Amino acid sequence: MSRRVTLTAAACIAAGASLLAAPAHATERDTSAPAAAAQPSQNVSVTASDRVKCTSLSNGQLCISLNTSPSRIEVFYTKSGGSTIKANLGFRVSTTSWSALKTISTGERANATWNMSYPCGKKYVGLIKVQGQGTFETPAATPPCG
Repeated sequence: MSRRVTLTAAACIAAGASLLAAPAHATERDTSAPAAAAQPSQNVSVTASDRVKCTSLSNGQLCISLNTSPSRIEVFYTKSGGSTIKANLGFRVSTTSWSALKTISTGERANATWNMSYPCGKKYVGLIKVQGQGTFETPAATPPCG
């Protein structure tokens, strides 16, 4: 099994939900459903796929996971290629929170966790701020309501 497949499978298991894979050459890709389909209606419950969102970057995959029991937000980046980077992981809701600076090499998975409750009806975006390259984000994840 290739390293990329192994890392993607590990990310899926860690997040507790199926994740969509994107080509390695994509600079950024929204793996969520189209906007019209992603809007939950009153009769539709939020599923695991709404709570876990990922995007493929040129040298890895960035994900956000809104977990329950206990309530926490986890952002993780699995680096599949390229040179070592220094980056902060974070998330944005109405404000932005950042982790400490991390050094991430190919084949490593960096994560940051915030133990907190999150209100229903808000959208959470996972972030990675790479020194010298800019900030990249995931599609918005939605917490379970009710």
